[in-house]
Amino acid sequence: MTDAAREVADLMAKAAREWLDSLDAEQRRLAVGPAPGAGEAAEAERTTWYYTPTDHGGLTFSRQRPAQHRMVMRLVASGLSEAGYNTVATVIGLENVLDRVEDFSVYWGRERSRDPNMYYLRVFGEPGGTEPWGWRFGGHHVSLNFLVLDGRVTATTPMFMGADPAASPLLGGAALRPLGAPEDLARELVRSLRPEAAERAILLPRPPYDVVAGNSPRVDDRVITRRELWQPDQNVPDRPDQPHTFLDDAERRAVSLTPPLKGVPAAELDAGQRELLRALLGTYLGRVQDGISPLSRYDDPAQLDAVHFAWAGSTEPGEPHYYRLHGPRLLVEWTKVHRGANHAHAVWRDPETDFGGDVLAAHHAAHHAS
Repeated sequence: MTDAAREVADLMAKAAREWLDSLDAEQRRLAVGPAPGAGEAAEAERTTWYYTPTDHGGLTFSRQRPAQHRMVMRLVASGLSEAGYNTVATVIGLENVLDRVEDFSVYWGRERSRDPNMYYLRVFGEPGGTEPWGWRFGGHHVSLNFLVLDGRVTATTPMFMGADPAASPLLGGAALRPLGAPEDLARELVRSLRPEAAERAILLPRPPYDVVAGNSPRVDDRVITRRELWQPDQNVPDRPDQPHTFLDDAERRAVSLTPPLKGVPAAELDAGQRELLRALLGTYLGRVQDGISPLSRYDDPAQLDAVHFAWAGSTEPGEPHYYRLHGPRLLVEWTKVHRGANHAHAVWRDPETDFGGDVLAAHHAAHHAS
Protein backbone atom coordinates (compact mmCIF):
# COMPACT_ATOMS: atom_id res chain seq x y z
CA MET A 1 0.00 0.00 0.00
CA THR A 2 2.92 2.37 0.69
CA ASP A 3 4.10 2.32 -2.95
CA ALA A 4 0.55 2.84 -4.16
CA ALA A 5 0.07 5.70 -1.71
CA ARG A 6 3.19 7.33 -3.17
CA GLU A 7 1.97 6.82 -6.73
CA VAL A 8 -1.36 8.44 -5.90
CA ALA A 9 0.44 11.31 -4.14
CA ASP A 10 2.59 11.86 -7.23
CA LEU A 11 -0.52 12.04 -9.42
CA MET A 12 -2.09 14.51 -7.01
CA ALA A 13 1.03 16.68 -6.90
CA LYS A 14 1.30 16.80 -10.69
CA ALA A 15 -2.37 17.74 -11.08
CA ALA A 16 -2.23 20.32 -8.27
CA ARG A 17 0.92 21.99 -9.64
CA GLU A 18 -0.58 22.20 -13.12
CA TRP A 19 -3.65 23.90 -11.73
CA LEU A 20 -1.72 26.29 -9.50
CA ASP A 21 0.62 27.26 -12.36
CA SER A 22 -2.41 28.27 -14.45
CA LEU A 23 -3.73 30.77 -11.90
CA ASP A 24 -3.28 34.52 -11.85
CA ALA A 25 -2.44 36.41 -8.67
CA GLU A 26 -6.05 37.02 -7.59
CA GLN A 27 -7.01 33.40 -8.22
CA ARG A 28 -4.00 32.19 -6.22
CA ARG A 29 -5.00 34.41 -3.30
CA LEU A 30 -8.20 32.34 -2.97
CA ALA A 31 -6.76 29.01 -4.07
CA VAL A 32 -3.73 28.60 -1.78
CA GLY A 33 -3.74 28.06 1.96
CA PRO A 34 -0.95 27.61 4.52
CA ALA A 35 0.87 24.30 4.71
CA PRO A 36 -0.74 21.72 7.01
CA GLY A 37 0.47 22.18 10.57
CA ALA A 38 1.51 25.80 9.99
CA GLY A 39 -0.14 26.96 13.18
CA GLU A 40 -3.35 26.85 15.14
CA ALA A 41 -5.21 29.38 13.01
CA ALA A 42 -4.11 27.70 9.78
CA GLU A 43 -5.18 24.28 11.03
CA ALA A 44 -8.53 25.65 12.18
CA GLU A 45 -9.18 26.83 8.62
CA ARG A 46 -7.96 23.59 7.02
CA THR A 47 -10.15 21.47 9.25
CA THR A 48 -13.28 23.59 8.86
CA TRP A 49 -15.51 21.82 6.40
CA TYR A 50 -19.07 21.96 5.11
CA TYR A 51 -21.47 19.98 2.98
CA THR A 52 -24.10 22.69 2.58
CA PRO A 53 -24.25 25.24 -0.29
CA THR A 54 -22.11 27.73 1.61
CA ASP A 55 -18.61 29.16 1.13
CA HIS A 56 -16.25 26.21 1.59
CA GLY A 57 -13.13 28.34 1.19
CA GLY A 58 -11.06 28.34 -1.97
CA LEU A 59 -11.47 29.16 -5.65
CA THR A 60 -14.83 28.39 -7.26
CA PHE A 61 -15.45 27.05 -10.74
CA SER A 62 -17.20 30.33 -11.54
CA ARG A 63 -13.89 32.22 -11.13
CA GLN A 64 -12.00 29.90 -13.48
CA ARG A 65 -11.60 29.36 -17.21
CA PRO A 66 -12.84 26.07 -18.69
CA ALA A 67 -9.27 24.77 -18.96
CA GLN A 68 -8.73 25.41 -15.25
CA HIS A 69 -12.06 23.76 -14.45
CA ARG A 70 -10.75 20.67 -16.28
CA MET A 71 -7.58 20.75 -14.19
CA VAL A 72 -9.65 20.83 -11.00
CA MET A 73 -11.49 17.72 -12.07
CA ARG A 74 -8.19 16.02 -12.91
CA LEU A 75 -7.04 16.64 -9.34
CA VAL A 76 -10.36 15.32 -8.00
CA ALA A 77 -9.94 12.21 -10.15
CA SER A 78 -6.38 11.65 -8.90
CA GLY A 79 -7.64 10.71 -5.43
CA LEU A 80 -10.91 8.98 -6.24
CA SER A 81 -11.78 5.62 -7.73
CA GLU A 82 -13.60 5.69 -11.05
CA ALA A 83 -16.89 5.05 -9.23
CA GLY A 84 -16.10 7.72 -6.64
CA TYR A 85 -15.29 10.28 -9.32
CA ASN A 86 -18.43 9.45 -11.29
CA THR A 87 -20.51 9.85 -8.15
CA VAL A 88 -19.01 13.26 -7.35
CA ALA A 89 -19.52 14.44 -10.94
CA THR A 90 -23.15 13.29 -10.79
CA VAL A 91 -23.75 15.01 -7.44
CA ILE A 92 -22.43 18.28 -8.88
CA GLY A 93 -24.74 17.89 -11.88
CA LEU A 94 -27.70 17.30 -9.56
CA GLU A 95 -27.63 21.01 -8.73
CA ASN A 96 -29.36 21.53 -12.08
CA VAL A 97 -31.97 18.91 -11.22
CA LEU A 98 -32.55 20.38 -7.77
CA ASP A 99 -32.94 23.82 -9.33
CA ARG A 100 -35.89 22.52 -11.32
CA VAL A 101 -37.35 20.68 -8.31
CA GLU A 102 -37.37 24.03 -6.48
CA ASP A 103 -38.90 25.82 -9.49
CA PHE A 104 -35.64 27.73 -10.11
CA SER A 105 -36.19 29.75 -6.94
CA VAL A 106 -33.65 32.34 -5.82
CA TYR A 107 -32.76 32.74 -2.15
CA TRP A 108 -29.76 33.16 0.19
CA GLY A 109 -29.01 36.46 -1.56
CA ARG A 110 -27.38 34.77 -4.57
CA GLU A 111 -28.17 35.09 -8.27
CA ARG A 112 -28.47 31.30 -8.48
CA SER A 113 -29.19 29.30 -5.36
CA ARG A 114 -28.49 25.83 -6.77
CA ASP A 115 -25.28 26.39 -8.66
CA PRO A 116 -22.94 23.72 -10.12
CA ASN A 117 -20.26 26.42 -10.40
CA MET A 118 -20.22 26.93 -6.63
CA TYR A 119 -17.65 24.24 -5.85
CA TYR A 120 -14.37 25.26 -4.25
CA LEU A 121 -10.79 24.02 -4.40
CA ARG A 122 -8.00 25.05 -2.06
CA VAL A 123 -4.47 23.61 -1.96
CA PHE A 124 -2.62 23.75 1.36
CA GLY A 125 1.14 24.05 1.14
CA GLU A 126 3.39 23.24 -1.80
CA PRO A 127 2.49 20.07 -3.77
CA GLY A 128 5.29 17.54 -4.00
CA GLY A 129 8.48 17.32 -1.98
CA THR A 130 8.80 16.06 1.58
CA GLU A 131 6.87 18.75 3.46
CA PRO A 132 3.18 18.17 4.26
CA TRP A 133 0.63 19.44 1.80
CA GLY A 134 -3.00 18.73 1.06
CA TRP A 135 -6.12 19.85 -0.71
CA ARG A 136 -9.82 20.32 -0.12
CA PHE A 137 -12.59 20.24 -2.69
CA GLY A 138 -16.19 20.88 -1.76
CA GLY A 139 -19.56 22.40 -2.37
CA HIS A 140 -23.16 21.33 -1.88
CA HIS A 141 -23.13 17.64 -0.92
CA VAL A 142 -19.43 17.14 -1.64
CA SER A 143 -16.46 17.41 0.71
CA LEU A 144 -13.10 15.82 -0.13
CA ASN A 145 -10.08 16.24 2.16
CA PHE A 146 -6.64 14.79 1.43
CA LEU A 147 -3.31 15.06 3.25
CA VAL A 148 0.05 14.09 1.76
CA LEU A 149 2.92 13.49 4.19
CA ASP A 150 6.44 12.29 3.37
CA GLY A 151 5.41 11.88 -0.25
CA ARG A 152 2.42 9.63 0.28
CA VAL A 153 -1.28 10.01 0.93
CA THR A 154 -1.89 9.61 4.66
CA ALA A 155 -5.45 10.91 5.16
CA THR A 156 -8.60 10.85 3.03
CA THR A 157 -11.31 11.84 5.50
CA PRO A 158 -13.76 13.38 6.17
CA MET A 159 -15.31 12.43 2.84
CA PHE A 160 -18.90 13.44 2.27
CA MET A 161 -21.25 12.77 -0.63
CA GLY A 162 -24.95 13.56 -0.71
CA ALA A 163 -27.79 13.58 -3.20
CA ASP A 164 -30.84 15.83 -3.48
CA PRO A 165 -32.94 14.47 -4.97
CA ALA A 166 -31.70 11.03 -3.96
CA ALA A 167 -33.80 9.52 -6.75
CA SER A 168 -34.97 11.33 -9.87
CA PRO A 169 -36.69 9.95 -12.98
CA LEU A 170 -34.93 9.19 -16.22
CA LEU A 171 -36.43 8.29 -19.57
CA GLY A 172 -37.89 4.83 -19.94
CA GLY A 173 -38.92 4.55 -16.31
CA ALA A 174 -35.35 4.37 -15.00
CA ALA A 175 -34.19 6.31 -11.95
CA LEU A 176 -31.00 8.25 -11.25
CA ARG A 177 -29.80 7.16 -7.78
CA PRO A 178 -26.15 8.18 -7.22
CA LEU A 179 -26.19 6.73 -3.69
CA GLY A 180 -28.60 3.88 -4.29
CA ALA A 181 -26.20 1.08 -3.30
CA PRO A 182 -25.36 2.45 0.19
CA GLU A 183 -29.09 2.70 0.88
CA ASP A 184 -30.17 -0.64 -0.53
CA LEU A 185 -27.39 -2.73 1.01
CA ALA A 186 -27.98 -1.25 4.48
CA ARG A 187 -31.72 -1.82 4.29
CA GLU A 188 -31.18 -5.41 3.14
CA LEU A 189 -28.83 -5.92 6.08
CA VAL A 190 -31.14 -4.49 8.76
CA ARG A 191 -34.14 -6.42 7.42
CA SER A 192 -32.13 -9.65 7.45
CA LEU A 193 -31.41 -9.47 11.19
CA ARG A 194 -32.96 -11.88 13.63
CA PRO A 195 -35.55 -10.22 15.91
CA GLU A 196 -33.21 -10.10 18.90
CA ALA A 197 -30.43 -8.54 16.85
CA ALA A 198 -32.81 -6.13 15.14
CA GLU A 199 -34.04 -4.94 18.52
CA ARG A 200 -30.49 -3.92 19.44
CA ALA A 201 -29.61 -2.56 15.99
CA ILE A 202 -32.64 -0.27 15.66
CA LEU A 203 -31.92 2.48 18.16
CA LEU A 204 -35.00 4.65 17.61
CA PRO A 205 -38.29 4.55 15.68
CA ARG A 206 -37.42 7.87 14.04
CA PRO A 207 -34.12 9.14 12.62
CA PRO A 208 -32.06 12.14 13.70
CA TYR A 209 -32.31 15.32 11.64
CA ASP A 210 -28.87 14.80 10.09
CA VAL A 211 -25.65 12.85 10.57
CA VAL A 212 -24.91 12.93 14.28
CA ALA A 213 -21.31 14.18 14.00
CA GLY A 214 -22.35 16.92 11.58
CA ASN A 215 -19.37 18.82 10.19
CA SER A 216 -17.35 18.72 13.41
CA PRO A 217 -13.56 18.95 12.85
CA ARG A 218 -13.09 15.94 15.13
CA VAL A 219 -15.66 13.27 15.87
CA ASP A 220 -17.23 13.85 19.26
CA ASP A 221 -20.71 13.82 20.70
CA ARG A 222 -21.30 17.55 20.85
CA VAL A 223 -24.68 18.56 19.44
CA ILE A 224 -24.03 20.18 16.05
CA THR A 225 -26.52 22.95 15.35
CA ARG A 226 -27.96 23.65 11.93
CA ARG A 227 -26.32 27.09 12.08
CA GLU A 228 -22.86 25.47 12.24
CA LEU A 229 -23.43 23.71 8.94
CA TRP A 230 -23.16 27.10 7.18
CA GLN A 231 -20.72 29.99 7.14
CA PRO A 232 -21.49 32.32 10.07
CA ASP A 233 -22.29 35.30 7.85
CA GLN A 234 -24.72 33.44 5.57
CA ASN A 235 -28.47 33.76 5.98
CA VAL A 236 -30.00 30.32 6.53
CA PRO A 237 -33.77 30.59 6.30
CA ASP A 238 -36.03 27.80 7.44
CA ARG A 239 -37.36 25.71 4.60
CA PRO A 240 -41.05 24.65 4.93
CA ASP A 241 -40.45 21.61 2.71
CA GLN A 242 -37.68 20.35 5.03
CA PRO A 243 -39.14 20.27 8.54
CA HIS A 244 -36.75 19.82 11.45
CA THR A 245 -36.90 16.53 13.32
CA PHE A 246 -34.61 17.32 16.24
CA LEU A 247 -34.37 14.61 18.87
CA ASP A 248 -35.10 15.11 22.55
CA ASP A 249 -32.44 14.40 25.19
CA ALA A 250 -33.35 10.73 25.64
CA GLU A 251 -33.32 10.17 21.88
CA ARG A 252 -30.00 11.96 21.60
CA ARG A 253 -28.50 9.59 24.15
CA ALA A 254 -29.88 6.64 22.20
CA VAL A 255 -27.97 7.62 19.06
CA SER A 256 -24.94 9.23 20.71
CA LEU A 257 -21.46 8.42 19.50
CA THR A 258 -20.02 7.95 22.98
CA PRO A 259 -18.80 4.49 24.06
CA PRO A 260 -19.86 1.79 24.22
CA LEU A 261 -20.53 1.49 20.50
CA LYS A 262 -24.21 1.05 19.74
CA GLY A 263 -25.89 -1.46 17.49
CA VAL A 264 -24.96 -5.01 16.57
CA PRO A 265 -21.29 -6.02 16.07
CA ALA A 266 -20.39 -7.93 12.95
CA ALA A 267 -19.12 -10.72 15.20
CA GLU A 268 -22.78 -11.65 15.75
CA LEU A 269 -23.74 -11.67 12.07
CA ASP A 270 -23.97 -14.79 9.94
CA ALA A 271 -21.81 -15.31 6.84
CA GLY A 272 -24.31 -13.75 4.44
CA GLN A 273 -24.85 -10.72 6.64
CA ARG A 274 -21.10 -10.23 6.99
CA GLU A 275 -20.80 -10.20 3.20
CA LEU A 276 -23.54 -7.57 3.03
CA LEU A 277 -21.70 -5.50 5.64
CA ARG A 278 -18.43 -5.71 3.76
CA ALA A 279 -20.17 -4.74 0.50
CA LEU A 280 -21.72 -1.80 2.33
CA LEU A 281 -18.30 -0.75 3.64
CA GLY A 282 -17.07 -0.86 0.05
CA THR A 283 -19.56 1.80 -1.02
CA TYR A 284 -17.75 4.20 1.33
CA LEU A 285 -14.15 3.02 1.49
CA GLY A 286 -14.20 2.36 -2.25
CA ARG A 287 -14.68 6.06 -2.97
CA VAL A 288 -10.90 6.47 -3.14
CA GLN A 289 -8.33 4.69 -5.27
CA ASP A 290 -7.54 1.11 -4.24
CA GLY A 291 -4.00 1.96 -3.19
CA ILE A 292 -5.17 4.39 -0.50
CA SER A 293 -8.38 2.65 0.56
CA PRO A 294 -8.52 0.90 3.95
CA LEU A 295 -11.10 -1.59 2.66
CA SER A 296 -8.57 -4.47 2.68
CA ARG A 297 -8.32 -3.99 6.47
CA TYR A 298 -11.66 -5.78 6.72
CA ASP A 299 -10.30 -8.92 5.07
CA ASP A 300 -9.18 -9.62 8.62
CA PRO A 301 -12.19 -11.22 10.37
CA ALA A 302 -11.22 -9.61 13.69
CA GLN A 303 -11.30 -6.14 12.13
CA LEU A 304 -14.72 -6.77 10.61
CA ASP A 305 -15.98 -8.25 13.89
CA ALA A 306 -15.41 -4.90 15.63
CA VAL A 307 -17.67 -2.91 13.26
CA HIS A 308 -21.08 -2.12 14.78
CA PHE A 309 -24.17 -1.59 12.62
CA ALA A 310 -26.97 0.61 13.93
CA TRP A 311 -30.20 1.98 12.43
CA ALA A 312 -32.89 4.53 13.33
CA GLY A 313 -36.25 5.08 11.68
CA SER A 314 -38.36 2.92 9.42
CA THR A 315 -36.91 0.00 7.48
CA GLU A 316 -39.52 0.42 4.73
CA PRO A 317 -38.34 1.85 1.37
CA GLY A 318 -39.26 5.48 0.92
CA GLU A 319 -39.46 6.23 4.66
CA PRO A 320 -37.07 8.47 6.66
CA HIS A 321 -34.16 6.56 8.15
CA TYR A 322 -30.58 6.73 9.43
CA TYR A 323 -27.80 4.19 9.86
CA ARG A 324 -24.16 4.06 10.84
CA LEU A 325 -21.15 1.77 10.84
CA HIS A 326 -18.91 2.42 13.82
CA GLY A 327 -15.68 0.79 14.88
CA PRO A 328 -11.97 1.43 15.43
CA ARG A 329 -10.84 4.07 12.92
CA LEU A 330 -14.26 4.05 11.28
CA LEU A 331 -17.42 6.09 11.37
CA VAL A 332 -19.89 5.94 8.50
CA GLU A 333 -23.17 7.84 8.80
CA TRP A 334 -26.15 7.97 6.46
CA THR A 335 -29.41 9.91 6.61
CA LYS A 336 -32.33 10.08 4.23
CA VAL A 337 -34.87 12.26 5.99
CA HIS A 338 -35.92 15.43 4.19
CA ARG A 339 -37.80 16.29 1.02
CA GLY A 340 -40.11 13.36 1.55
CA ALA A 341 -37.17 11.08 2.39
CA ASN A 342 -35.60 11.85 -0.98
CA HIS A 343 -32.52 13.73 0.25
CA ALA A 344 -29.48 11.62 1.23
CA HIS A 345 -26.30 12.34 3.19
CA ALA A 346 -23.46 9.80 3.33
CA VAL A 347 -20.19 10.49 5.14
CA TRP A 348 -17.07 8.45 5.87
CA ARG A 349 -14.77 9.50 8.72
CA ASP A 350 -11.75 8.20 10.63
CA PRO A 351 -12.29 9.29 14.25
CA GLU A 352 -8.60 8.81 15.07
CA THR A 353 -7.08 10.79 12.23
CA ASP A 354 -9.56 12.87 10.25
CA PHE A 355 -7.54 15.43 8.28
CA GLY A 356 -4.43 13.47 9.28
CA GLY A 357 -4.16 15.41 12.52
CA ASP A 358 -2.41 12.73 14.55
CA VAL A 359 0.12 11.72 11.90
CA LEU A 360 0.77 15.38 11.14
CA ALA A 361 1.48 16.08 14.82
CA ALA A 362 3.86 13.12 14.96
CA HIS A 363 5.65 14.35 11.83
CA HIS A 364 6.18 17.82 13.27
CA ALA A 365 7.37 16.39 16.57
CA ALA A 366 9.92 14.24 14.78
CA HIS A 367 11.15 16.72 12.16
CA HIS A 368 10.51 20.21 13.49
CA ALA A 369 11.24 19.95 17.21
CA SER A 370 13.16 22.93 18.55
